[in-house]
Amino acid sequence: MRKTAFHAPLLGGISPETFLAEYWQKKPLLIRQAWDRFPELIDFARLSEFAQRDDIESRLITQQNGRWTLERGPFSPSRLKRLPETDWTILVQDVNHQVPHIAEFLYQFNFLPYARLDDVMISYAPPGGTVGPHYDSYDVFLLQVGGKKRWQISSDDAMGFIEDAPIRVLKEFNPEQEWILEHGDMLYLPPKYAHYGVALEPGMTYSVGFRAPKTQEIASKFLEYLQDELCLDGMYSDPDAQVTTTPAQIDAQFTARIQQMLTQIRWDEQMVQDFIGRYFSEPKPHVFFDQHSDPLEYDDFVAAVASHGVALNLKSQMLYNEQGIYLNGEALEADELASLTASELAQLRALADQRSLPAGEYDEALLEVLYTYHEYGYLAPANHD
Repeated sequence: MRKTAFHAPLLGGISPETFLAEYWQKKPLLIRQAWDRFPELIDFARLSEFAQRDDIESRLITQQNGRWTLERGPFSPSRLKRLPETDWTILVQDVNHQVPHIAEFLYQFNFLPYARLDDVMISYAPPGGTVGPHYDSYDVFLLQVGGKKRWQISSDDAMGFIEDAPIRVLKEFNPEQEWILEHGDMLYLPPKYAHYGVALEPGMTYSVGFRAPKTQEIASKFLEYLQDELCLDGMYSDPDAQVTTTPAQIDAQFTARIQQMLTQIRWDEQMVQDFIGRYFSEPKPHVFFDQHSDPLEYDDFVAAVASHGVALNLKSQMLYNEQGIYLNGEALEADELASLTASELAQLRALADQRSLPAGEYDEALLEVLYTYHEYGYLAPANHD
């Protein structure tokens, strides 16, 4: 994807440094006319196409007489045709994986690490459509596209959620601020800031979410990583065993021996870095890559890169650190890393940062790495299907 310069109005003319220092995870920010680059609107007709696919996550939320209903996609065309004129919202995740200009919008937030960026969820709602007052555990930017929506927000989230509702709806909501967002307006909210949006006219909300995994999740995934990476020596032994008269008892000596064995479980910063690269580039469970059944021949691929450059698949997440390159949960093998020069490594890092490389002649070792990724479906020559 083409690298785009930072679009200052995205934050209302505020610099990224000022935004991070004064607003990020601190207080809301309303930005009038934050974004005006809409080559097309992802309207209900387009969202409906996505919501009918089984490889895309979608939801339908309706409210009638104070009762909430949640349905999960994929949806049949007949179900979508039966929707009433008011009081429902359809939400589609990861639209940035499907539409290039939505991906371009997401990567305008490149003043934050890609490891923190999650996706662009697009919702459509007719008048009265809402998902109720709630809060998110992560930062979110809410861009209004078409129509109008009333947003009310509150720093008070102490009342908890309605217990029998299929979605997270706050029991009580006491708004502190209120705005009407029109086409191109955007609202930033820190984590756990309660908000309540109700469509006044048919329109879309482009929601940019950020990854904020729980400590428990990180710990569980890291333990899974250790299971694959550790190779511990030895086995249990007790040459000084004594006769026992309580054979069912787990005695202190047995516990101490097991505890001593477990002290071999250790990790260092290098292992943590490798885990981070793999975990934060791992695709979501519903994301799959189609390996090319008929990929370009190597020489054709090289010629195409020379003429057009190369771009990551919209679904791809590419990260790097001092020790490695990570693409879609996989680390570049040590022998491949060793074969690359400092210049070639810099070019791979540029591909990760910019999500594309320009047309040009590249060295053989780098081209071989790129071609392997091409075969996996992770990237392709620019403008090549």
